[in-house]
Amino acid sequence: MVFACALTWMLLNISGLAILDMQVRRALPYVILPLLVVAGLVLAGAFRLSPGTSKSLHIASLILGAGVPALAATMFGRWFETPAGAEVLAFVATTVASSAAALQLAVFAMSRAMAKAGRLSENIVIVGATENARRLILRNAESRDLNIIGVFDDRLSRAPQDLAGVPVLGRIDDLMTWEHLPSVDRIVVTVTSEARHRVRSLIDRLRILPHRIVLLLDLDGFDPESASLSQIAHSPAAYVSGAPRDARRAIVKQGSDTIFAALLLVLFSPVFLAVAIAVSLDSPGPVLFRQKRHGFNNQIIRVWKFRSMVANPDAADRMSEQTRADDPRVTRVGRFIRRTSLDELPQLVNVLTGEMSLVGPRPHALGMTAEAIEVNDIVGDYAHRHRVKPGITGWAQINGSRGPVHSKEEVRERIRLDLEYVNRSSFWFDLYIMLLTAPRLLGDASRNR
Repeated sequence: MVFACALTWMLLNISGLAILDMQVRRALPYVILPLLVVAGLVLAGAFRLSPGTSKSLHIASLILGAGVPALAATMFGRWFETPAGAEVLAFVATTVASSAAALQLAVFAMSRAMAKAGRLSENIVIVGATENARRLILRNAESRDLNIIGVFDDRLSRAPQDLAGVPVLGRIDDLMTWEHLPSVDRIVVTVTSEARHRVRSLIDRLRILPHRIVLLLDLDGFDPESASLSQIAHSPAAYVSGAPRDARRAIVKQGSDTIFAALLLVLFSPVFLAVAIAVSLDSPGPVLFRQKRHGFNNQIIRVWKFRSMVANPDAADRMSEQTRADDPRVTRVGRFIRRTSLDELPQLVNVLTGEMSLVGPRPHALGMTAEAIEVNDIVGDYAHRHRVKPGITGWAQINGSRGPVHSKEEVRERIRLDLEYVNRSSFWFDLYIMLLTAPRLLGDASRNR
């Protein structure tokens, strides 16, 4: 959109026209032209960059999506323009449409090249050293749609050391404790359709993981000439845990996170400085500290915070005890910045680095307990909150579940709200949560943090 608007403006200037000096009826076609071209490309599916889309089909969608709106704007303008003005409009419309289409075609070609090189491929783990798994691996060797990094199977006595060149790394229990599990995007279960009991047993064991789990029973129903591996593995009916990734939603969320986080960092820079000075004058120790917490797919991330408690180097690696009312470890300034959540502001840096989002389940510290039990052992679906990036604020926080959780009931309520957010997540829902964050948190003075 920005590109189309800027190009329209530049072409008008080259033609010796100033849109601000035009009458409204003459300027209108130039105003709506970029909107129509971008909307046409969206409706024609030109922004869908799936590896399974053919080049000819994508070019056709570009011609249709950009050409029809440009023609419409040109015809609309002929009613109000002089012959000379109509020629300028036709020139601008043709140039904007063709340039937008060419730019999108370049992006498409680049994405296909990167996909072929494996740079855009998702990391996949296969459960089940079956013939279906072998066929999936062999087909993937040609297309590189997926990055298959290993196979796990409980029947190791029957399984080979590798399957079509992909190593068999161990049993299901080995997968559950595998150090590289956080880097896995999807788990594909490939078993025969007759093994119903085995399928049920595998799914029950894997459900506790935050990963998307796909059940691929057989490949015979797919035409290798018309269906890509990414389309097979993304079949919504095959998902038994999690949901198919919405690429458009992920791009919008990442883009909005980056833009809003950058703006907030600039807006709150005086507050950052004031809090930093107050913390440094209040008690000895660093102004900021980074604590290990659980992130997306259970990855361990280091979250930035303003120090609100007396300095304790051990707290950076593991939480020994949650805060309580009148906790002597909390400093004078710490009580204020915790109550107002100003201690969380440095996490905008985590958002910019892609480790966190503005909105999402709050990242819990390693070793967090309630009633002497680790929180992940209290709720069976606990790990499912890690299917999305953790956030600075979230649905649980604006509904009163913020700060420490000391009872099993509080943990269950927190997880219920977190999973509700995971299932409802959208741009508008995120915006709603952000708008309610300040009034809800500042109006909750009774909540201990």
